[in-house]
Amino acid sequence: MDNILDLIFSVSFVFSVLRLTTPILFAALSSVISERAGIGNITMEGTMLISAFTGVVVSAWTGSAWIGFLAAVVIGGLTGWLLSYIIFKLVVNDILAGTAVNLIGSGGTVFFLFALTGVRGISTSLSSKVMPSVDIPVIKDIPILGEMISGHNLLTYLSFVAVFIIWYLLFKTSTGLRIRAVGENPGAAESVGINVYKTKTIALVIAGVLSGIGGAYMSMGYVSWFVKDITAGRGWIGIAAAAMSGQHPVLAMVASILFGIADAVANTLQTINLPSQLVLMIPYVVTLLAMSLYAYIDLKRKKRSSF
Repeated sequence: MDNILDLIFSVSFVFSVLRLTTPILFAALSSVISERAGIGNITMEGTMLISAFTGVVVSAWTGSAWIGFLAAVVIGGLTGWLLSYIIFKLVVNDILAGTAVNLIGSGGTVFFLFALTGVRGISTSLSSKVMPSVDIPVIKDIPILGEMISGHNLLTYLSFVAVFIIWYLLFKTSTGLRIRAVGENPGAAESVGINVYKTKTIALVIAGVLSGIGGAYMSMGYVSWFVKDITAGRGWIGIAAAAMSGQHPVLAMVASILFGIADAVANTLQTINLPSQLVLMIPYVVTLLAMSLYAYIDLKRKKRSSF
């Protein structure tokens, strides 16, 4: 037990938490902006997979991590636009459309990986690039603190900056006001001249970009290759984090960190002699428990407000 506590209460553990929080946070922010626009968007997992694969392939072809990253972000935004077209122009149920995107992300990436490399499982035959890590001036020289928060991949820092960008967008800009208006009452928004389709499309494209960055991080930051289902459910966990936050960017960050801690605990416990199946289920059990607790508290709150 003492060994477990020593591993958890360590500098390396905190460093790991921030790394593992990054993709969950991007997925959570993607869900926040989608839900604020009134769209049941569940494509975070599929979009992250598509972008992770795209980033690896393009960076290998061009020899540039930045071009690969840009391609991953663009494909994420295009996936969001495609989802918007399917839902609003072809009038397909948003959950069914999202399920299709997730299936394409899971199966399609494996198909194209095999078509390009002849290997179904992993992209190690491609000389893909990774995004740079950043040493924060001054902070990197501070004992303990510098070891915890300096030296992370650039996209880890971007994920936390994105929290405040999305907060500002939603609550301090006219675009954010329109997004929230069409999410709360599209009929009323349309009556005052807001283009509901255009606004929801913008929200889905932004959501796609955020998921795309999260996917790029998985294959160009967390590791340096693409493997089947590399996201390992982090898109779904991000949706859970967003739901727990009440669709607020800052609270979504807090919830994402909690899930990042659970993920880091699972990784840490793998270093001792515990059954791997038991350890790997920890993040998902924590997600179920957290969502159950949130649902219970929300139900109690609604009952009190009804009196």
